[in-house]
Amino acid sequence: MALVQIRNLTKIFDLSQWAITGRHSGEVRAVDDVSLDIHEGETLGLVGESGSGKSTLGRLILRLIEPTSGSVVFDGTDVVKAGSAEMRRLRRDMQIIFQDPFGSLDPRFRVEDILAEPLVIHENLVHENVTHENLRRAARSERVSQLLRAVGMDESAMRRYPHEFSGGQRQRIGIARALALRPKFIVADEPVSALDVSVGAQIVNLLQRLQREFGLTYLFISHSMPVVRYLSTRIAVMYRGKIVEVGTTPEITSRPQSDYTRSLLAATPEIEVS
Repeated sequence: MALVQIRNLTKIFDLSQWAITGRHSGEVRAVDDVSLDIHEGETLGLVGESGSGKSTLGRLILRLIEPTSGSVVFDGTDVVKAGSAEMRRLRRDMQIIFQDPFGSLDPRFRVEDILAEPLVIHENLVHENVTHENLRRAARSERVSQLLRAVGMDESAMRRYPHEFSGGQRQRIGIARALALRPKFIVADEPVSALDVSVGAQIVNLLQRLQREFGLTYLFISHSMPVVRYLSTRIAVMYRGKIVEVGTTPEITSRPQSDYTRSLLAATPEIEVS
């Protein structure tokens, strides 16, 4: 069944509001009338070149930016029409892993504070039956320890700051933060593009393991067809704000219907094993 239903989603950016002089005019359709389903338990890979609108679509689904028109229904609730209280509840179940493991973590906070922040914000939802502050604090600390272990990091990381970690370790912390509230759905926005190949492969394998353990649904955004092909159940190909093709991974990679998809596949390097 579809956990996320996207219908006629459009985002138009007015160029005049970004111009300092106000002389620039016109608009950009970053996302143009996109309709798409994301099924529960699957990984839908969203692939396309830089500037195709992939990240904008991911943020629209989570309502991190407001759409110009269209709808997003998550688990039966219209995200676009949800009020502030309803969106607060939805935030528990819809999370994001950002592309930049360096810029997505506040350098002023220790890891324990970074991972505990979602738990504090949603305290009444997460620990609604725990009223004593010391018990709440102990519960948060234990949850942070569990999160670090889940992403393959030692508990000693709790007392350290983001600058003390490598890029791969920081991305693991970012993944742990996304898992903090036990979400159903995660948008992974180019989570390995800033990492070297070997570390990126470790992160991809970690995402696969976490999906099995926690029953997660992913929208995995990438410009790399090999990574998307490896990780995804289905693939959606995006070009200039539009979805040009959707299908299972074997269908897209073996029998592409769109010229643009064929060009992406043709640009993928082949590895010959002798």
